[in-house]
Amino acid sequence: MNVLLCVSASHKTASFELLERLSVPAAPIAPLIAEHDECVQGAVVVATCNRFEAYVDMDEPVTAAVAVGVEATLSAIEAATGVPASELEGAYTVLGGGEVAEHLFSVASGLESVVVGEGEIAGQVRRALTQSRQLGTTSAELERLFQRASEAQRGVKNSTAIGRAGRSLVRLGLELASSRIADWSTQRVLLVGTGAYAAATVAALRDQGAENISVHSPSGRAAKFAAKHGLRAVSAETFPAAVVQADLVITCTTAEHHVLSAATYAAGRGAYETAVETAAGSCPVDHTSSRLVIDLGLPRNVDPDVATVPGVDLLDLETIRLHAPLEELQATDAARDLVRDAARRFASVGERKNITPAVVALRAHVFGVLDTEIARVRARGDEGGQTEQALRHLVGVLLHTPTTRAHELAEAGRADDYVDALSALFGIEVSAPEIVRDIADAG
Repeated sequence: MNVLLCVSASHKTASFELLERLSVPAAPIAPLIAEHDECVQGAVVVATCNRFEAYVDMDEPVTAAVAVGVEATLSAIEAATGVPASELEGAYTVLGGGEVAEHLFSVASGLESVVVGEGEIAGQVRRALTQSRQLGTTSAELERLFQRASEAQRGVKNSTAIGRAGRSLVRLGLELASSRIADWSTQRVLLVGTGAYAAATVAALRDQGAENISVHSPSGRAAKFAAKHGLRAVSAETFPAAVVQADLVITCTTAEHHVLSAATYAAGRGAYETAVETAAGSCPVDHTSSRLVIDLGLPRNVDPDVATVPGVDLLDLETIRLHAPLEELQATDAARDLVRDAARRFASVGERKNITPAVVALRAHVFGVLDTEIARVRARGDEGGQTEQALRHLVGVLLHTPTTRAHELAEAGRADDYVDALSALFGIEVSAPEIVRDIADAG
């Protein structure tokens, strides 16, 4: 019997700096995983700027199959990227069994992305399988897993509004801001963040007519992002002053700490006043003019105390979601229901495949007995073959219920009960791994 496992590091568990290092290996990682141990049957690696995931198919005659699979993955990562296992501690999770299918189906459908519902990840998942095929590291079960993932993604895309859900948060936030902005072209906009959400925000801002956009990155990526999108980069040193000067600040980072607070405004005003006094001998800054901060971060990027700063209003995700159209608000829940259903079907088929060796063994045993009896009947003279025909029909009828029960028990997670019964009643010992592989390869 084989078991699937997934070693996953994503924007939810690891820093973008670490994920970036994992996404540019010196050599393909999947072959290194597959070559680690003979019980590793195959490996597919999905590596993007927001996640690194290794899907591994393990032969399970050894009780430590999962541990071996994780060891194979961490060893391969270190060999290909130079990132040691010690540095990965706390930055990855391990999924096994039925959790693997539901997770991959969620990933492919965009439910685990920084921008929920983004479509790029579906293509990345498909390309990961194609690359593993070229490298010769797939297995029958991994092929089935990734093909079902693409089917689940298409089902989610065609049946829900998930493709609009993530982008809607940006759009809705800007629509709410528009009620107080007469001319977007005059607005000084400061964007904090450089991920996929930030890119979607830049596009939405330009659709509104915004022209004066600058960007700051707490992780130091502002210059690269600014060059790609035609923006101005704001350094850490000038960030507080830029915040004070901005009419609109939009934050969309995955930072686990607040990137903007009342203290940021205080520091920015002090720096700005000093600069103005030095340049003109006076400080004509209007601290009461209306400013807006939109926090699109999860977790929150902005300290709630920003709302206490005079002239500053704070709009967060909770408020934005209250204005979301019902269809889009429910899109994520509907998509997850579809993913869970697809994962259950995947597991059900897998259990039926796992019980196949036992069914084959029982039928082989029974038909072996039948052939012996038919030989005796023929020796005594079975005119017209009527007795043989009756015996074959009887055996077919008798095998129907055990075969049906085998599939029912397998889907209920009780395949071992069936195998144990064959051993106790008939002395049939099932060598599952080898037979499963033969059947899977033939299919």
